[in-house]
Formats: sequence, structure tokens, C-alpha cells
Amino acid sequence: MRDQGLSAAVCVVAMLALAPAVARAQDDAVAKRAYDRALTLESQGNHAAALSLLWEAAGLAPHDADIQNRLGEALDRLGALDAAIEAFRAAVAERPSFRKASNNLILALVKAGRGPEAVERARAIAAGSPRDADAYFTLGLAQSEQDVDGAIASFRHALDLAPAHTLARYNLALVLQRVDRPRDALAELDRGLAIDPRPELLYTQGVIYWRAGTLDRAAAALRTAVDREPSYAEAWHALGAVLSAKHDWNGAADALGRAIALRPDLPSARYALAQVRQRQGREAEARDERERADHLRDRARLEQEAGVWTAAGSERLDGGDAMAALDCFRRAVALLDTYAPAHYQMGRTLDRLGEHAAARTAFARAQALNPSLVPPRDRR
Repeated sequence: MRDQGLSAAVCVVAMLALAPAVARAQDDAVAKRAYDRALTLESQGNHAAALSLLWEAAGLAPHDADIQNRLGEALDRLGALDAAIEAFRAAVAERPSFRKASNNLILALVKAGRGPEAVERARAIAAGSPRDADAYFTLGLAQSEQDVDGAIASFRHALDLAPAHTLARYNLALVLQRVDRPRDALAELDRGLAIDPRPELLYTQGVIYWRAGTLDRAAAALRTAVDREPSYAEAWHALGAVLSAKHDWNGAADALGRAIALRPDLPSARYALAQVRQRQGREAEARDERERADHLRDRARLEQEAGVWTAAGSERLDGGDAMAALDCFRRAVALLDTYAPAHYQMGRTLDRLGEHAAARTAFARAQALNPSLVPPRDRR
């Protein structure tokens, strides 16, 4: 009997020791399903639902570099740069050789105004890979906002190592354009187009010609860009502006209408179309477009602010401070009650606090706003 009791005790100890590993495996499995679903939603353009699932996956699997990097990309797209930087840092800490996450971290640091750290990181990578054109390309991107001469030198070095590096040539042209060297910029774009006629090179070429007042060349470049990529909303927008400058009101209205059809959330195209409609004497339509543009601009501002509060709350939730997280989500909802990710994250928080009825209400509101936001338990 004593031996049986000892064996039972050993089994209990073993089960207790295994419990954390089993729980982690379950969390990892749920995180993987949430992550896979997020990728599907991103491919469908449902970024709000994808972001909520990425937050969930990152909280369940904080050491998964791929999930952290994808979360960082989603937060970067939202404009929540501090949260994006932390996600990229987590990805790089877990997998130091993860070049994509490292590059993402560098570019997010630049956007957040933390250029010196970005350059330091990029320079260290380039120093460790002196024959890697991509490393010098990333260094050039990091330098672009604070050291124009250094950026030009880095891009040129990348092109010395890889003359067909079209993105390096494209970004070199952008820097040259910014320092008022349009001829040099156009020359780089011509070289890039001879290697790879990418629509973004044609778009930039068209914009440079437009600013120089060479409207026929600008229109030709932009028409070629949209011929090669009919879904290029920014190029349609620019073509509309060029045709407007040429007083081709019908052509401008058509191009701007295409831009709006592709990007209904683009207020600048609607403002431009309003001006064209006014020139055509269609005052009522002009007024309607201005009102829609004003609404979209205000909505975008509120959505970004709500997104930043939601990102801050998610960070606090993953850090174990559920009450502080809940306050952030409530602030987000107060700003924009139709922001589905805030309701979804509020549901997760309330669940963790044991307020299950309130959590179900929050999840239901999130799903009503965005049907892809299925409550976590319904996916297990």
C-alpha cells in the first residue's frame, strides 16, 4: 500500500510538472489558428479583424517571432508606431537572424522619429554583410530622413553591388527629387525602367514631370502606370490631378472616379473631384464630394486615435494589467463606438477579469460590426 501511495504521489508530481507544457501547447495551437485566420483576413482586405486576431495570437504565443512581426506590420499600417516597434523588437529578440523583422524595426524607428537608433542598427547590419546590397539599401532608407548625402551614398553602393536592384534605384530617385535634383532623379528612373518597368517608377516619373509643369509627359507616364497596374489608386489620383491642370475636366473626373472606386476611403481624391465638378458647373455634386471627403477625413482621424488606444490597451493586457487595458479600450470606444477591434479586445479583457456576461456583450458588438471577429471560444 505504501508503494502504491508513493507511485500515486509521483504521478501527481509528474502531472503537475507537465501541466504548464500542456497549457503552452494548447495556447500555441489556439494562437496558430488565430494567426492563420488573420493571414486569410488580411488577404481579403479585412485588416481590422486581422489585427484583432494578431493581438490574440501574440498574447497566447509571445515568443513566436513570425506572429510578433506580423502584428508589428499591422500596427505600423495603423500608425501605432510605438506598439509596432515593441512587436518588431520582440520578433528580433526571439530570432536575431530574422532580417525582415529587423528591417521592419528599422523603418518603424525612422517613422517614429527615432532615426539615430535606426541608422545605428542598419549600419551594424551593413558592416556585418559588406557584400549584401539589401543591407545597404536598408541603410539608405534609414538615412533618408536625416542624412541625405549618406542615403545617396548608401543607395549608390547598393547599386554598385547589384545594378538591377530596382527598389534602390527608385528610392535614390525619391531622395534626389526631395533635394531638388529632378533631372538626376529622372535619369535614375529611366535606368530603373529599362531594367524593370515597375508602375511605381512610372508613377514617380509622372509626379516629377507634373511638378515641373511638363503635363503631357506626366500624363503619358501616369497612363502607362495605370495600364500596367489598373488597381493603382494613387496613380489614377495623380493622373486626375494632371488632367485637371490641363483643363481636361471629363478626363480628370473619370480618373478621379477610378481612384475613388479603388480607394473609397481616400479623402484627397474626393476633394480633387469636388474641384473638378465645380469647374464643370455641377455644384450639387461638388458639394456632395466635399462633404464625403470631410466625413472620411474625420473618420480616419478618429479611427487612428481609437487604434492607438486599442494598441496601448492590448500591450497592457499582455503585460498582465487588465484594468489599465480595460480603461484604454473604453477610451477607444468613446472616441469611435464603431471601431470593432476595441470591442473585441474589451471582450478578451472582461473575460480575463471574470466578467463573462459583459465579455459576451462586447464580443457580440465586435462581431456585429465585423462578422469576421468570431469570439475566441467559438474557434477552439
